Amino acid sequence: MIRHILHGFIKALLLTGLLNTTLSHAADEPLRIGSKRFTESYILAEVLAQTAAPHVATPPVVRHGLGNTAIVYEALRSGSIELYAEYTGTIALEILKSDKPMSRDAMNAALAPFGLGVTAPFGFNDGYALAMRADRADSLGIRTLADLAKHPELKLGLSNEFIGRADGWKGLAAQYRLPQSPTGLDHGLAYGAIAAKQVDVIDIYTTDAKIDSLGLRVLGDDRQYFPRYDAVVLYRLDVPARFPAAWAALQKLEGRIDERAMIAMNARAELQGQGFDVIARDFLQGGAASSAQRGFADKLFGPDFARLTRQHLLLVGASVALALLIAVPLAILVFPHVRLRAAVLGLAGLLQTVPSLALLAVLISWMGAIGTLPALVALTLYALLPTMRNTVTGLNEVPQGLRQAAIALGMTNRQNLWLVQLPLALPTLLAGVRTATTIAIGTATIAAFIGAGGYGERIVTGLALNDRGLLLAGALPAAALALISEAVFEVIEWLMRRRFRGVSSKVNALQA
Repeated sequence: MIRHILHGFIKALLLTGLLNTTLSHAADEPLRIGSKRFTESYILAEVLAQTAAPHVATPPVVRHGLGNTAIVYEALRSGSIELYAEYTGTIALEILKSDKPMSRDAMNAALAPFGLGVTAPFGFNDGYALAMRADRADSLGIRTLADLAKHPELKLGLSNEFIGRADGWKGLAAQYRLPQSPTGLDHGLAYGAIAAKQVDVIDIYTTDAKIDSLGLRVLGDDRQYFPRYDAVVLYRLDVPARFPAAWAALQKLEGRIDERAMIAMNARAELQGQGFDVIARDFLQGGAASSAQRGFADKLFGPDFARLTRQHLLLVGASVALALLIAVPLAILVFPHVRLRAAVLGLAGLLQTVPSLALLAVLISWMGAIGTLPALVALTLYALLPTMRNTVTGLNEVPQGLRQAAIALGMTNRQNLWLVQLPLALPTLLAGVRTATTIAIGTATIAAFIGAGGYGERIVTGLALNDRGLLLAGALPAAALALISEAVFEVIEWLMRRRFRGVSSKVNALQA
């Protein structure tokens, strides 16, 4: 039976690979656009995609929420995306590691050896700043960053990227002699934390929509630490030649978005719950902005539901199948050798302790790619331990007398394994596959942080917007999928129990 299961998985994987290869060659290669994991970057990615769409044969592919600068820039360098919206201060200080701001010509000269360039400034500056509640600032007499240095008791909740950036906390603290020790906090959650008075100071983008709505005061940068962060397009130099018509259209975006327009678009996403694609469309068409908010049902069963379900199922199914193909033969191989078995299981257990995001970051660096491939490798590694451990446990539970009886009947070691040991170990092995599947369904949501899609895409976006409805719209389908998988495995186990009764009668006859 296990032979038929493995054979079926192999056929499914080969068929999937063949179909993907055929489709990829049949269709024109799309323009791939990335975004970071905050509201403005999502919107600008949609603006770029919708501007290019009428001028390309295949609709552009938008990879939303790729994480911080390091991940999305690595995606650009590796060719996983062709362009994305970036900021001049980030390019100069974070990417090019300059100790001072750079002109656009200087940035292009420095980026050229990497096959990259900067173009089409959108027309607005979105700088970093620190902010605190205005009432709290007034009570303490704080108006500037220099004033902040006089209050070491204040709690700072800063985004992890800002804490680690060359132009972030370290340099700012040195410039102003700030004594506080900040706590890392997701940017999308920071506004909720400061509104709930859980922190006193957060880092913001100056075009954030919630600054005014929450009554925050942006602290003055009296020593001019922060450079300008003019929004631009960071792109691969081969894009103009590969997509000439789309490239010409993208150049017309230069200077079209000012600070007020960007704040208004951010507000529609963060305060009204409008979709990024709708906001971008309204801006490009110059029409009146719709004020209708999406209800929970619209978020849950939105037009992306089928695509996200397909992506999530592919990640889970392929990773569990690969883990099964690797773990079962490996467990059979090491089972007779106690020390080797312990070492292999220990290594698989060690992989389970590596945080998901850390493992994904390492795989991106090693593979030079983002998206499905590193996510699939990570999920496969996490699925190895339960599958391998249960295979070993199942084999170990086969009575020694049955093994010897099979040998006494003239069975070879191979026949003994396939006809006696594995059928008896199959229920325990299947329990391991069941556990691996549940783990994969939950862990696959993390894959959205590197552009692999799935239900995690909604969770990532919900975090960026602090939108609980969107978070639930991603979490609930994942939970439902886990419940469905449990029901499927229950049916399989019931069928196996019926089949196992027949095997048991043969085993009893063998023992007799």
